[in-house]
Amino acid sequence: MTEETTLAIENSNFLDLTNLPSMEDLLSGKVTQNSFTEGSIIEGKVAEKRNDGALIDIGYKAEGFVAAAEFPHWKEIKIGDIVDVYLEEIENDNNMPGISLQKAHTIKAWNRITGECGEGSVVKGLMKTRVKGGIIVDIEGVEAFLPGSQIDIGPVRNLDDFIGQEFDFKILKINHDRHNIVISRRELLEESRRGKRVALLKELEIDQVRSGIVKNITDFGAFIDLGGVDGLLHITDMSWGRISHPSEMLEVGQELEVVILDIDYEKERVSLGYKQKSSNPWNDAVAKYPAGSTIKGRVVNIMPYGAFVELEDGVEGLIHVSEMSWTKRITKAGEVVSVGEEVEAVVLEIDQENKKISLGLRQKERNPWEILMEKYPVNTKIKGKVRNMTSYGAFVEIENDIDGMIHVSDMSWTRKINNPNEILKPGDEVEAIILDINPDQQRISLGLKQCEEDPWSNINELYKVGEIVKGKITKITAFGAFVELTNKIDGLIHISQISRDHVERVKDVLQLGQEIEARVIKVDTDERRIGLSIKAATEDFSEEALKAAEEEYNAAIKPGESMIDIGEAFEEAIANNQL
Repeated sequence: MTEETTLAIENSNFLDLTNLPSMEDLLSGKVTQNSFTEGSIIEGKVAEKRNDGALIDIGYKAEGFVAAAEFPHWKEIKIGDIVDVYLEEIENDNNMPGISLQKAHTIKAWNRITGECGEGSVVKGLMKTRVKGGIIVDIEGVEAFLPGSQIDIGPVRNLDDFIGQEFDFKILKINHDRHNIVISRRELLEESRRGKRVALLKELEIDQVRSGIVKNITDFGAFIDLGGVDGLLHITDMSWGRISHPSEMLEVGQELEVVILDIDYEKERVSLGYKQKSSNPWNDAVAKYPAGSTIKGRVVNIMPYGAFVELEDGVEGLIHVSEMSWTKRITKAGEVVSVGEEVEAVVLEIDQENKKISLGLRQKERNPWEILMEKYPVNTKIKGKVRNMTSYGAFVEIENDIDGMIHVSDMSWTRKINNPNEILKPGDEVEAIILDINPDQQRISLGLKQCEEDPWSNINELYKVGEIVKGKITKITAFGAFVELTNKIDGLIHISQISRDHVERVKDVLQLGQEIEARVIKVDTDERRIGLSIKAATEDFSEEALKAAEEEYNAAIKPGESMIDIGEAFEEAIANNQL
């Protein structure tokens, strides 16, 4: 017994039966009838019946008195009835024998119970009173202690609910020295349940439908009492649809039918299913939701990458953020839809094996990129506003939040543009030519320079070797100066062609914005270069000198090299004091 149980027994109101003669002593003659030995059970006769009790003749010189409350059936007592009483004292303060009918009954009951029943026996008892740690139970006149933990299989919330009820009990412990008996109702219930469980397990079969009661609900499922065996209904087997917690579907005490999924006879465990009572909705999903069809559903969950839409119980589709808009860049699905919202979408793809359906929100409308391709065929001129700039190009709005990009390579026929901000800025209204539209990649390529004729297509008519030209210096480098000519074409004056005298640094002789005259000494259509010479611009410059200047220019500028890149390299070297 536990310490709590022992303490409760010690504090209970058991009658003190210690040092009393046993039934064996009485029967063996050790304590004889009418021996008037205190602490013995003797026979008496009802001599007189009063309102409050009866006088009992035990053969002594005076009669003893027993209160009416000690008689189990007081109204049926008659004069002359023979009763056994316990002699507490031969004479009390009233010069009468002190006797007790109840104690005599208790002693005889104790001896009978301990003699006939013993530990492990099953007896019937009435729950009388609640005490600390349990309940006092009357077993055929003997008070026994029922610990609170032994009342029922599960926890008992209110012990008072059991007072006055009669049950069978199992005797756990008999303490002859202290005349205490500890009993249990729980062990009988468990034995009964164990027997039912063994029998029920033999009845259960896989795929069998059984009725049960929800006994307990946890985060991962619910335990169902099948009538002696508890089965686990896991949350994943409750519904073909999405549920967050078993309490959304079930409540304790609810009766429902379940399907037997698995049985572990050794561990006496049973796995149950509820959704298995109906067919898997994915079996018909391909037929019900073919690719290209339009569906209606409710948004049940939102993740950063997309929204899950419930088409029916157990069938969900995913709208990826990339399928929510043709023109806007959606970074979070919550920007477009919300949980609980009813939406229409188009089935893009269905994977029955992996239970996945891809949905599209934007497919409800025609692809605006395809419309644009029809509206603006290649070589169409458009007008738009520069909305954004990058290091490699400028984005121009065409319509409906659709932008086309002008790459730096398509901004000028004559100049090498390193950054689009050299000629454009956000907010500029520009004209451009549609070079290409790719609806699949959602890209439109625009050309700025294509709005004008390529001056290099007839460069030999514009500039001829030996011709004198005028222009303004737009850039000075370590190796020469760039001069803007007509038709936005730049020519290069190499440092060797600035003067007949030796020039140490270009900027010592020429300045930005300076107007100069120079002679064309080289026209290279492949490299798109025009070589200029100031020193060859004099009238007395001979054909031989012109040819020599061209050779000198060719030696300085190698084919395939970018004049701009070379100039920048020299400037960087100068800035770092390397030259």
